[in-house]
Amino acid sequence: MSGILQAAMRHGNMIWAIAAGTLHVALAAVATAHILLNKDDTKSAAGWIGLVWLAPITGGLLYIILGVNRIQRKALRLRRKTSAPAGPDADEHHQPPGAIHSPRYADFLRFADKALKQKFSHCVSIEPLINGDEAYPAMIEAITRAQKQILLASYIFDNDEAGRAVAAALKAAARRGVHARVLLDGVGVRYSTPTIETELRDIPNLELRLFLPAKTPFALPFVNLRNHRKMLITDSDAAIIGGMNISRGNLLKKYRHDAIADITFRVCGPVTDQLARVFEEDWLFSGGRKFRLAQPQPCPAKPEDNTLCRAVADGPDSDTGRIEWLLLGAIACAQKNITIVTPYFLPGSGIMNALELAAMRGVGTEIILPGKSNIFGMDWAMEANFPGLLKAGVKIYRTPAPFDHSKLTVVDGLWSFIGSANWDVRSLRLNFEANLECLGEAFARKLLAVATEKKSAARLIKTRHGQRLSLPHQLRNNAFRLLTPYY
Repeated sequence: MSGILQAAMRHGNMIWAIAAGTLHVALAAVATAHILLNKDDTKSAAGWIGLVWLAPITGGLLYIILGVNRIQRKALRLRRKTSAPAGPDADEHHQPPGAIHSPRYADFLRFADKALKQKFSHCVSIEPLINGDEAYPAMIEAITRAQKQILLASYIFDNDEAGRAVAAALKAAARRGVHARVLLDGVGVRYSTPTIETELRDIPNLELRLFLPAKTPFALPFVNLRNHRKMLITDSDAAIIGGMNISRGNLLKKYRHDAIADITFRVCGPVTDQLARVFEEDWLFSGGRKFRLAQPQPCPAKPEDNTLCRAVADGPDSDTGRIEWLLLGAIACAQKNITIVTPYFLPGSGIMNALELAAMRGVGTEIILPGKSNIFGMDWAMEANFPGLLKAGVKIYRTPAPFDHSKLTVVDGLWSFIGSANWDVRSLRLNFEANLECLGEAFARKLLAVATEKKSAARLIKTRHGQRLSLPHQLRNNAFRLLTPYY
């Protein structure tokens, strides 16, 4: 009897082994096919293929859990449900009346014509607003002057002195009959406790929507698919766009503890209609009802700000990679200089290589970063990229406190890029961002003046910086750089 039992057990084990082997081969084959069709990075693809075959079943399961880009798939699915079709010839009627014929513009315009469907329009005026001390009064003034419509999107809208002042302006505008729509990120709104939600929802004639609110701390939206855009559009004729959140930390004249230096921009002109359409799509995506955009009104002309502009929306959906593509194109077009101001510098290898090559061919390339980041480990991860950049001739500056959250890029004193996107993988691949691409020397000079002021107080990193780091420090920096996509 025992022999029969042993034989049965051996037979059962054989069946389980065959079943497990079959499952492993099937899972690995399906995963390999998916990797080959969806992974553009050959190193990543080779690594995943090795894992799914060499780690039976476990490798395939890990790929399903960690390797599949659900960010893009989920975003596409949600966008298809609510996407707002663009109006007929939405961009064409905003085309500039005449092209800029200077040879200096040729490369940028040629690239621009091929890069995006969105066409250039006019910024009748565009001016920097430094810190919340200038930005928040400008926002409140714009809300106060609004007659028909207010569209406000922000990643963070804190329930503090700054947030309540903006909320009070929204309430006063709503009482006048102005219809206000406020779109806040479902995670960013919770940076303050209690949140500003209740106060905003209690305002009559104001609609509030949250962008992908996280139902649990472990839900995917808690980490990715964040709406990082910051825009205020009033009556479709004026806008404020940049990377500044609504928080009292940006009021540097009043609050020095945990202060955040930042910059945003006041824009007037037809390009604001493009920004309004970006808001409209996000609004419908977040469950808001369809609405009619206000007709743009002419604003006072400032000939010195005769800048060509276009809104650039980017996110892990059908628009993915637009900002990164534009940055690569601008770097390739650069002939004289590149100036970058960003709070976080952790781009992919493509942008890193492009900047190093630009510096090596004689383009004066400089990156201005905060001396100390507000995110644990960010400084170490960024520092891991310094040796290659410095060796190629890129100049790196670190500014003193307070933490500088400003974002701007200028190429050849002509092409400028401003908005919500940082120079990191999260902004370029995982977040929904809104930038403004600008062509014009007058505006570029304004931005370079801001960058020069930041440099004047900054510390220049020495070329031999990486060689002076001890082995433990190098290991630490490179280990934290591996977390690049998750910062």
